[in-house]
Amino acid sequence: MAKMTENSYGKSGVRLLKVLRGDDKHRLMEFTVDIRLFGDFESAHTEGDNSKVLPTDTMKNTVYVMAKKHSFGSAEEFGLILARHFVSSQPQISKARITLKERPWQHMTHEGKPDPHAFTQATGERSTTFVEHSASSTHIKAGLENLIILKSTNSGFSNYVMDEYTTLAETDDRVFATSLTATWSYNTLKADFNAIRGTIRTMLLKTFADHHSLSVQHTLYAMGEDVLAATPEMETIKMTMPNKHFLKFDLKPFKLDNNNEIFYPIEEPYGLIEAELSR
Repeated sequence: MAKMTENSYGKSGVRLLKVLRGDDKHRLMEFTVDIRLFGDFESAHTEGDNSKVLPTDTMKNTVYVMAKKHSFGSAEEFGLILARHFVSSQPQISKARITLKERPWQHMTHEGKPDPHAFTQATGERSTTFVEHSASSTHIKAGLENLIILKSTNSGFSNYVMDEYTTLAETDDRVFATSLTATWSYNTLKADFNAIRGTIRTMLLKTFADHHSLSVQHTLYAMGEDVLAATPEMETIKMTMPNKHFLKFDLKPFKLDNNNEIFYPIEEPYGLIEAELSR
């Protein structure tokens, strides 16, 4: 007879836009919410007994009701509201895991002034938040993904292992581009999460731009080190930095010099570098 070792269920892809209507300026918060519940649901699998199953459609409705009932200024706060609601409202639910991805909206600017009620969305970057709550513990992680960054100099790659299959030429001046994914854990449940996120993002970009890079690994570590030093509310940070290759085009057949000016991008294959730093 089969034995169930773990089960969970939930609702994914719940889209929400909340307009925070200030007296003279509005703010938009757009989330895609994933809900995953853990608990005493085994009889639904083994016996077809749905008496302990909260419908996933109800979970979807709960997202909108909680968004209306509660005031919050960050994804972290809203994730905590949802997770605590599900665990406290149903005795069979032992743990809730909430994932939020936020689409950024910026105020349009006219003649140097931000429009209070009109917005634009011009980036594929997403903010991420992960909240896990049970009766015994609560954990929050946050992050960002698809932050495309590039530096056109101040980056090289040399003195690496070479064997009989190595064809890559050493360089002390190359285009360094990546699609950054970062996830960090907090050591507190109460903080100005938006301000912390802004500090982290600013520091990641500043270190990337300023750091004299001897490899992706070298710069990744420097970015994580600087972020941890700047934000005491963080406990760990994990970064994934795939190489977005821009390869130098050979202009010699056309009797032209290529002084690191002409490149062609390739999507695949690509190098994938990641590491986690902690205090």
